[in-house]
Amino acid sequence: MKRLTLLLFLWLGCTIAMTVTAGIVGLSINKESGIYEKGERAVVTCHTDIAPADSLLVSVSYNNKVGKTFSILPASADFTVLEQSLDSTCAVSVEVKDCQGASASIGYVVAPEGFRAGYEEPADLMDYWGNLKQQLKALPMQVKTTPLTVPQQYQDKYTCEDVEINCLGPAPMRAYVAKPVGAKEKSLPIIILCRAAGVKGDWCRCSVNECVGNSALGNGALSLDLNAHGMLNGQSDDYYKMLEDGLLNKYWEYNAADRETYYFRGMYLRVLRAIEYMTSLPEWDGCRLLVIGESQGGGQAVAAAGLDPRVSAVVLNVPAMQDLGGARQGRLSGWPQPIENHQDLSSAQLDNTLPYFDGSQLIRHTKAEIFCEIGLIDTTCPPSAVFSSLNNAQGKKTIKCVPYRTHAWPSGDLRPHWEENYLHPREAFINNYLK
Repeated sequence: MKRLTLLLFLWLGCTIAMTVTAGIVGLSINKESGIYEKGERAVVTCHTDIAPADSLLVSVSYNNKVGKTFSILPASADFTVLEQSLDSTCAVSVEVKDCQGASASIGYVVAPEGFRAGYEEPADLMDYWGNLKQQLKALPMQVKTTPLTVPQQYQDKYTCEDVEINCLGPAPMRAYVAKPVGAKEKSLPIIILCRAAGVKGDWCRCSVNECVGNSALGNGALSLDLNAHGMLNGQSDDYYKMLEDGLLNKYWEYNAADRETYYFRGMYLRVLRAIEYMTSLPEWDGCRLLVIGESQGGGQAVAAAGLDPRVSAVVLNVPAMQDLGGARQGRLSGWPQPIENHQDLSSAQLDNTLPYFDGSQLIRHTKAEIFCEIGLIDTTCPPSAVFSSLNNAQGKKTIKCVPYRTHAWPSGDLRPHWEENYLHPREAFINNYLK
């Protein structure tokens, strides 16, 4: 087959060109937002520079379960793949694959306000966490700080420290903390950055550059970059590989049958300890406390907001730990999808633990403003799980759905469109909030 130039079209005249080797298919939908009403006609179309010479396989999934598959042999380079209207709440994804195995996907949601969490809120949810918060507050903070060298462009303007604080559970709270030099009392907002899943990757580890960069946002801020596990900061790659292969190997599976030892209990408590420390700093303005997180970091951000009313805004990027009980409703649960992955545990064991750590339950207890990005072909943190959580939130919400986004950031020729329409608005929200 010859080389193809493919186009992914978005509504309102927005066109993205992708030049790739033969076999990849470009898909589009007739509504840029990716959100449809019940009964509204959704059309998925395809474009290639020549008509495909062989049949294409189409798979359509509803709430992450394959609903139908069929083949199509287009007579032209532009053709309709699927046209349908649905009368019930649903997340739909469409994949088109050629005979060589190359594929493209796109997604949309119908009436997402109808998604409901798989679990009901436990009657003692806030009592459970309230008791832990009392224990945490009763534990005197033992703070150890180590000065760090900041990037040259920030020298004499910002300071940064490696901070370690004792916490409930097996690991302390460890983070980097940065702030402007000479800041006045009660003058600055707080930014807490929570890290995504994993151990050894750059995205899992505290960064002086990011911490100080966040401190420079708006008109300046108190910035904390929190590692999720309480592990040492600033160590060699071998140290983090040792943890990932050993003590923290598949940590998200640890003790899912016991709410007192479930791994995420300690993780959420470290977030609360971080808030306790940052709000004790004299420079905090006593008003603005923003928590930012992607994937697992988004799950931590939701927990922070639900468990501490001082959190005034959260920025979520494909957040995990939402709708952990989705499988109870026949959907894919949010990461780490414990019901699906713990076949050795009984339903009763899981159901006695998971609701206490489910963001879709904790989010009910915050009035924080929320900015959230959702990938409509994300199978790690599926849109049904994220909407199930957001529908329980009380505060103002800005929701951005990306029809072509998986769990990862879009790359290649899709990247500029994503940056302009999703990344930059997120950055603008953060800066505007901090001014």
